[in-house]
Amino acid sequence: MMTGFLAALVGLKNGIGWDEIESAIVKSTARTAGPNLIFLSIGALIGAMMLSGAVPTLLFVGMKLLSPQWFYPTCCLICAIVSICIGSSWTTAATIGVALVGVAYGFSLSPAITAGAVVSGAYFGDKMSPLSETTNLAPAIAGSNLFSHIRNMSWVSVPSFALALVIFFLVSVISPTDDSQGNQVEAFLTALEGSYEIAWYNLIPVLLLLTLAIKKAPAYLAITGATIVAMALALLTQMPVVTHFMALRELEGATALGQAIWITLYDGFTIQTGNQQVDNLLSRGGMVSMVNMVWLVLASMMMTGVLERIGFINLLMRALSRLISSTGSLIATTMGTSLGVNVLTGDQYLSIVLPGQMWKAEYKKRGLASENLSRSLEDGGTITSPLIPWNACGVYMANTLQVTTLAYLPFCFFNLINPIVALAYGFLNIRIVRMSSEEMKQLKGQSGEDGRELSGGKPVIAS
Repeated sequence: MMTGFLAALVGLKNGIGWDEIESAIVKSTARTAGPNLIFLSIGALIGAMMLSGAVPTLLFVGMKLLSPQWFYPTCCLICAIVSICIGSSWTTAATIGVALVGVAYGFSLSPAITAGAVVSGAYFGDKMSPLSETTNLAPAIAGSNLFSHIRNMSWVSVPSFALALVIFFLVSVISPTDDSQGNQVEAFLTALEGSYEIAWYNLIPVLLLLTLAIKKAPAYLAITGATIVAMALALLTQMPVVTHFMALRELEGATALGQAIWITLYDGFTIQTGNQQVDNLLSRGGMVSMVNMVWLVLASMMMTGVLERIGFINLLMRALSRLISSTGSLIATTMGTSLGVNVLTGDQYLSIVLPGQMWKAEYKKRGLASENLSRSLEDGGTITSPLIPWNACGVYMANTLQVTTLAYLPFCFFNLINPIVALAYGFLNIRIVRMSSEEMKQLKGQSGEDGRELSGGKPVIAS
């Protein structure tokens, strides 16, 4: 907010009225209304899934089925598959990711490496899924076809993901084993079974959420619906847990049950199983746990609104255009701009929209097909967003997985490898798609238009 205030002083000095600056702030922060509602609703969902036994059941099953020797690559692969199916890295992290981090504690494995595996898999799946918002946004901005965009991305993302899996496997092999691991796993399982009714129906809220995500239901409605089902399930199947929670919160009287439900949703869930690690893992959630994220996003977007209005971001982008001398440098500058917008604004969507609008004409000028631009926007924008501590994605992953952004960042192997591979492809001219002769003729015939005039409802220039 202080950076935004200082930028506003620059704007005032340059003759921009305070009303205009304030209007820009309001417009910018308004973009966060939807995400902030989702943040708060996910906090409530996590609390509800702890009370209902959904997450404890996932922990129990995970510790029964997963092997510590293969844990990190398996985590990454599971999250990739789920994210491809539902098209949401955030939902993947809030459901499967939370459980996998819990399993890591049970196996005495690194939560930071586990979080890196979760983020790697979730963002690979997010990029490759036609249901993902960013995967649809990038080709829409660039003017390319969705499935051509995904196919073109796969040439970079699939090798990067395969290499990430290999590294996670090597990390698993060289990680030291704990002789007391078996005893700790048994203690975890005993604490879970002693406190919850472990059964398949506890997973109904998770399955409902994944189903709604696949059907592309609005995120807020899907998350809130799953939360309501989880709370109803808790009252039907986990009354000993509910009663224990009421005792811990010293709730008595006719309204105690209702108070327990609301406290779980807004302030989070707490439990005492006799196992401190299990207690620390399950005592979480609630809207309050997401408030830090909400105010950080609001403050970040306040700064963004001012920087946009005074022209700082456009000035920075124009300066970067001087670096372009080849196809490789154009792709590098596009990715660097997307990363820069992620850093400056903390907004994943702006990191796709602003560079996409700026560099589209340059790609056409050089005869490069639009899917090169859409791929570069994702390689520089989508992939790097969870690696920045003040970016909405970085804040979300840190809060949801309970691992700080800088702690899991070195282990997000896919997110770190993918941009490097993309840059290598650009400078070596590997899988760089050129515009066809027909597209070049159409472009020349537009007489200076930006190439996005519609013909029959479709872009004139399409891959």
